[in-house]
Amino acid sequence: MQRTLSLLHALCLGVGGLAGAAASAQERPFTPSLTCGAVQALVARQRRVVLATSPNAYEAVHLDSGDCRNEVTARPAFEPTLDNPYCFAGYRCVQRNNGENSTR
Repeated sequence: MQRTLSLLHALCLGVGGLAGAAASAQERPFTPSLTCGAVQALVARQRRVVLATSPNAYEAVHLDSGDCRNEVTARPAFEPTLDNPYCFAGYRCVQRNNGENSTR
């Protein structure tokens, strides 16, 4: 009986952990349902946040352009929001040598 309870308890903990992981993966704020000010406040509060810009697209947005280092550089991140289709949310990190950013 004790072993059955222990197995049941372990199973419940495992399922609970998976549910928690799934919930955290779905917690990307959906920018089209938020105001521009709400998105900006969220980025300011968390300093780095993964924003969902559509049901299938998301990107990490940083508060400071200096958060992008090494082989990446900062570019302004304009996200669609409830009240502004081009809301400045912060900065996204992009590869430096992708053709678009190269200098001649």
